[in-house]
Amino acid sequence: MNTTYFDAVYDVVRAIPEGKVTTYGAIADFLALGSARMVGWALRQSFDEALPIPAHRVVNRAGELSGRLHFPTPSEMAERLIAEGTLVEDNKVVEFQNRYWHPRELLEQNG
Repeated sequence: MNTTYFDAVYDVVRAIPEGKVTTYGAIADFLALGSARMVGWALRQSFDEALPIPAHRVVNRAGELSGRLHFPTPSEMAERLIAEGTLVEDNKVVEFQNRYWHPRELLEQNG
């Protein structure tokens, strides 16, 4: 079975631990394909997927909830992050660097 770019993005996003966030650019760099915009585009399509994809854990490089307008309500992205213990103020992750998870950790844990 061929894995599509979207599938690869979704696999990475599903691996983000609860309480952590990553960026569109980190996912694109890790996959060595496409760009941060392509990752965002893939995630916008993820709401149609049968398997849940925690797209709320993907933010821009400044820790801002730039994808929030693509959720059913503009506050849902922040609400999901807060429910997982991630503080959000003014649509930005508080202490972003402490919450940041890089996809290369997948390789480190799978050794």
